[in-house]
This record gives sequence, structure tokens and C-alpha cells, in this order.
Amino acid sequence: MSSLAGLLQQPTTRQLLAGAALLFLTAFYSPLTVLMLAPVYGSAPAHIFHGYGVAIVGAAGWFLKDHVQRLSGRRALLVVPVLAFWVPTVQTFLFASSSVMGNPFGAVVTEAISYYPLLLVSVACAGKLVQAGLDLGRHGDAVAEHVPLLVTYVLYKAGEKFAKGFLARFLGSAFFLSRSGLQLLLPLLYSVIAPSKVLLLALPSVLFSLTSNVHMHSGALNAYLHEEGFNLVARQDSVTGYLSVLDNLNDGFRVMRCDHSLLGGQWTRMPRNYNPVVMDPIYSVFTMLEAIRLVENDHREPRVDANSKALVIGLGVGTTPSALIHHGIETTIVEIDPVVHQFATEYFHLPSNHITVIEDATTFVQRTPEQYDYIVHDVFTGGAEPLELFTMEFLENLASTLKDDGVIAINYAGDISLYPAALTVRTIQHVFPTCRIFREESDSDLTTDFTNMVIFCKKSAATPLSFRKPVPADYMGSKFRENYLLPKQEVDVSRFQDIPKGGRRFLFDREKHLIHKWQDRASLEHWNIMRNVLPDGVWENW
Repeated sequence: MSSLAGLLQQPTTRQLLAGAALLFLTAFYSPLTVLMLAPVYGSAPAHIFHGYGVAIVGAAGWFLKDHVQRLSGRRALLVVPVLAFWVPTVQTFLFASSSVMGNPFGAVVTEAISYYPLLLVSVACAGKLVQAGLDLGRHGDAVAEHVPLLVTYVLYKAGEKFAKGFLARFLGSAFFLSRSGLQLLLPLLYSVIAPSKVLLLALPSVLFSLTSNVHMHSGALNAYLHEEGFNLVARQDSVTGYLSVLDNLNDGFRVMRCDHSLLGGQWTRMPRNYNPVVMDPIYSVFTMLEAIRLVENDHREPRVDANSKALVIGLGVGTTPSALIHHGIETTIVEIDPVVHQFATEYFHLPSNHITVIEDATTFVQRTPEQYDYIVHDVFTGGAEPLELFTMEFLENLASTLKDDGVIAINYAGDISLYPAALTVRTIQHVFPTCRIFREESDSDLTTDFTNMVIFCKKSAATPLSFRKPVPADYMGSKFRENYLLPKQEVDVSRFQDIPKGGRRFLFDREKHLIHKWQDRASLEHWNIMRNVLPDGVWENW
């Protein structure tokens, strides 16, 4: 216990630095906790109550700091590293009950039992250290209490801001900079601040993390996944979330996962003598997007692939751009996540003869001088649509890259009965005046209003949008494409014209925050759908 006593008796500057370091580490753990929740509950649901919980528990830690010190016999600081070491183990066991607890309740409970105790005790200890380090008692009780409170708040928020920027840039670049690796690194740093024999209490959790935690060991993970009929091929943290490639061992398909959603997949088990040029996707929407080539020009004539250019925004597993490339179309792929591109190339047969742009699409469309015959806009990820890619500003910039007689196909995944879907469709129609909308399922097949719909549009309003009849070359030897290439389930665009009270007609960048609550609702609906696509154990063990 001498280390604690020594710290509390040290000069004020060192106490202040110790308090600041403690706050910094705890603030860093805040966005990391959301990252840990995202593969199990989805990136959006993980955020819904996180900010409120952190504010409440952090405030409680400050105002209860004297009680925490008294109840712990002034040994609370020694408990902080132990709590930090136990967080990943507690989370792993709680994740196994996610299907029972549901979403977002399960996410809240998981944080309440794992991260919030660490937050409360850390803020309480840091508050005492900052208060002692500033030593403002001679200026009166009000100054001695409120100035340290303000300093503690500023230090925590600065640490949290730094953590978000750091994680956005470096997450996944090394094991100890992965979301799981950081859950080992941060407790070690806590231990530097408060080393003691009490750390022996963390030994069981450390041993579990080093030997059996599925989030840290691919071997341990595959032992669980094989029981569910799956095999992990690859995984990595990246800028858009936790990415992994999984093989279904029973039905014969491969998928790419991003947090609690799927970016796409392909069938890997084929009948004898069946070899399509481009692998069949597991979802028909990716084949529907290929129908952009079938849209006739304003003279009702078929388009010609030779010397045509296509822009694909959002790669996924690469089924649609692979088809465009094999049809001889010069294809530019804009993908914000380099790991998505790497996985699509290595595990989903994305051809190398394309132009790769690893960049935010909003930046790319502002700077590119190129114009394209075809644009495919397919950016669903992490359980929600990135709103900035559906705003009036972005779509107008995108329209400037489309030739006058060009065609755009936009994949929208969401609840088409909710306000954001109608808002998005109206915005698209304002920029591209001639549109038709199709979805994957018929009304009789729908069990929910959450679906994929593809919006085909032209810049020109000279003639209605029409599709030519496919020919055998369009199918590329695929029976799947024979069934799903030509869109069939058309959606009446009039259903999107009603504007609710207080609603907007179009989506502008400055107003996109107004529909975040709708996105949260859609993300929760998407979570339930995904739980029926893959077994709970696959999502929970990630």
C-alpha cells in the first residue's frame, strides 16, 4: 500500500499529473467501450445511451469521491487497474446473453456492469488527485471545489476527443491498437499509475484473456464458430468497424461482416459443371444493381459496354463492380475502408483491372474531373446509411460526374415505411428527375418494412426509364442472374410524397442531424433481422 500513500503525499504537481493521466485513460476507454459493443449490438445502438450514461456516472464519481474514498479506506485507486483488467472478461460473458437482453437494453446493461464501475471509481480518484494537486483551499471552499471540477471535466473531454481521433487513425494497425488489444494495454497503463499487490485479483481475468477470450484469439473463436457451422477466414479492425470474413460450412457461402451487419456474400458451393464468370451473390440486390447496364438511352436503344466508364461508390464484397469489369466497362471503385478493398480482393475474387480510390466519397466527387456513363451508389454499412451520402449537396455533386445520358443506381437499405426513406427518395428525385424504384421481395414475402430497394435514375427527363431485355451474355453463365438480374418488384414512387407535420421535403447536410433518431430506430430493426440471418453465437463471439 506504500505506493498509494506515497502518491497521495507527493508534491502537488505530481498529484495533478497522476489525476490527469487517470482521467485520460478513462476517457480513452469511453469510445473503446462503444467499439466493443458495436459487433454485438451495432454501431448506432451502441451509441444511443452511451453519452447519457457516461455523463451521469462521471458526475456521480465526482460528487461521491469523498464517499468512495471513505468506503474503500482510501484504497480506491488500487482497485482501478483491477476493474480495468476485468472489463473485457465481464463483457465477453455478458455478450453471450445479448439475445436474451435485447437491444438497446443489453448494451446499457453491459456498460453498466463493465465500464461504468471503472468510470465511477476512476473519476472519484482522479477528482481527489486533481483537487489535491491544485491545492486551492486557501481561496475558499467554492474555489477549492468548483475549479477542480471544471479542470476534471476539461481533462476528461480532451482525453475523449484525443481518443476518438487516435482510434480513427490507428485502430487495427497493430494488435495492441486493435479494440481487443487496447483492452489489455489500457489496464497495463492503469497499473503504472497505481501498482500494488491488489493486482493479483486481476490474474484470473488476465489468464482468461490470454488463453480463452474469443475476441483476442482466432483459434478460440473458431472452436465456438465450428459449433455454429461457421469458420473464420480473416478479421481486422478498420475505419468503418470490425470486419471479418466467414465461411458457412453447412450451406456453402462466404460473407463479409462489418460490426452487426453484412456487407455482402457469395455462394461458394456450386453444382457440378456450374461456373459463372462472376460468383453468385447471396442477396439478389447486388444482381439488381447490375441491371444499370440494361437501362436504355433516351432513344430507347441498348447501351454499349465498350468505351463506357462506371463509378462504384461503396465496394462491399465487390459483386457488382466485378460484373461491370467483366463486361468490359472501365470501373472506378471509391471505398473509404482499405481493409474492405483488401478483403474483397483476397477472398471474393474482385478483379485487379479497376481503378481504386481509397477515399471519402464526398471528397472524391468534389475533386474528380471525370464523367461516367454509370454510377452505382451502394454504401450501407454498420447497420445504417451514412446520411452525408444522401444529402442534396452530395447528390448534386455526384450528378455533375454523371454524363447527360448516364444512369445511376442507388441502393437504399432501411424501413421504407419511415420518414427517412421518403425524405431520401424525394431528394434523389429532385436531383435525378426520371426514376424507378424496385425492391428485393414482393409484398407477400415481406415480414418487415425493412428492405433493400434500388432506385434507378437518369439525368434526362426526355423519355421514361426503361430496361432492355437481357441476353445470355448479360447473365455470364449464372442461373442466379437469370432469375434476378431484371428488376421485378416495382415500388410506387407516390408512396414517398407525403411529408409529415414538421418534416422536410429534402435532406440537406445542415439538417441531417434531425433524422438521427429515425436512424437509431431503423438500426434496432436491422439488428433483429441480422439475428435471423446468422446465429446469435456468431454475432456474440465475433
